[in-house]
Amino acid sequence: MISWDDLRGKRVGVWGLGREGQANLRKLGTLGVEPVPVDDQPAQPGVLATADGGLDALKQCDVVVKTPGISRYRSEVAELEANGVTVTGGLGLWLAGADRSRVVCVTGTKGKSTTTSVIGHLLTGLGYRCLAGGNIGVSPYDPDDPSYDYWVIEVSSYQATDLRCAPPVVAVTSLHPDHLDWHGGVEQYYRDKLSLCTRPGAELTVANGDSDLLRARRDLLAPEVAWVSAEDDPGATWMAPLGLRGQHNRRNALIARRCLAALGIDAAHDDAAMRAAAVGYQPLPSRLTTVGTAGGVTFVDDSLSTNVLPTLAAVDAFPGERIALIVGGHDRGIDYAPLAAGILARKEPTLVLCIPDSGPRIHAAFPAGRPDVVDCASLADAVSVGFRWARPAGVVLLSPAAPSFGQFRDYRDRGEAFTRSVLDVDAEVVGERRGEPD
Repeated sequence: MISWDDLRGKRVGVWGLGREGQANLRKLGTLGVEPVPVDDQPAQPGVLATADGGLDALKQCDVVVKTPGISRYRSEVAELEANGVTVTGGLGLWLAGADRSRVVCVTGTKGKSTTTSVIGHLLTGLGYRCLAGGNIGVSPYDPDDPSYDYWVIEVSSYQATDLRCAPPVVAVTSLHPDHLDWHGGVEQYYRDKLSLCTRPGAELTVANGDSDLLRARRDLLAPEVAWVSAEDDPGATWMAPLGLRGQHNRRNALIARRCLAALGIDAAHDDAAMRAAAVGYQPLPSRLTTVGTAGGVTFVDDSLSTNVLPTLAAVDAFPGERIALIVGGHDRGIDYAPLAAGILARKEPTLVLCIPDSGPRIHAAFPAGRPDVVDCASLADAVSVGFRWARPAGVVLLSPAAPSFGQFRDYRDRGEAFTRSVLDVDAEVVGERRGEPD
């Protein structure tokens, strides 16, 4: 198990030069290490292409620090390790050298970013200096600041495969099939996602007790498990200032509180202190974020919901309301039958608007001939159709159950396109009020 400090005087390759790869370069610069930069598709001079001399150069290194997006199951990783090269990740190097008693890691298929940000906000509100980072956007070693009281680190399934130790407390917010192409299958994804719970140092898993998939995999969790349900602590209102919709987010807040208690934060047991600490929280973008209203219709951006589980949770966050649900995006081949079953079980009127590329497969998961499942050519078309159907007091919800790749750069780009379409609808409503023609 090696840390960043162990790389001094070593031959080090950096494989992958995205956001985390750039952080890796900067960290090595502080250690006086001149790395060998390699990328699958180099976009800057001096960087070797993996398939054009880059892999051979990495084989000459002692250690290769790879970006999380490069799957540990790629054949090139096996080639490097067969040549005696240690292949690791930046987060794993940091965690190996950190005071892990002051670290909590948060993972899960969905909900991990919100839970990470809530823990960080609560700690800050309670008077501690805290860094909330990792997969959420800030590498804890860029720069490496030892003056924090606590670190709250979001860990993706990609990052988890590069970690060789764990802090005592690890939270798991949910479990559902995802990223199967990267991991090579659903059970391998589950094992990778949960691997941090049993790495050396792990003592407690704070886990989603409402997940049958998690409960069935108790053997993949830490020696001690604290199961947390959305129904726990009935009547509690301390989390109201967080402003989070839905039972799943109530559970995320309860998981956050349980993590604080596990860290030894006395105020975690004080409702008044927790409520005061919750004040001022800003929900993360594209996670059940209301972006506007027009003609009595509320428009909600949940672009980060990229599979079935969070989309159903998003729909459940609007009980009793009429919803036009926009679904579809990059087609990863996941099973949409559970999505159809969940929507069909809903009592309130629900219109399903299916957009490319996975839209036709989602449509096919519903019984044929249903007038409340409609194909749309684009996101803008879906917003327009949904608005007209949802009037006068419904919700248009973008919760696509699919990634954004292909049509959009990322979920943020998709969310911004949704917001632009909402502005177009609002302009249309203003025109109606003025009596102007379409």
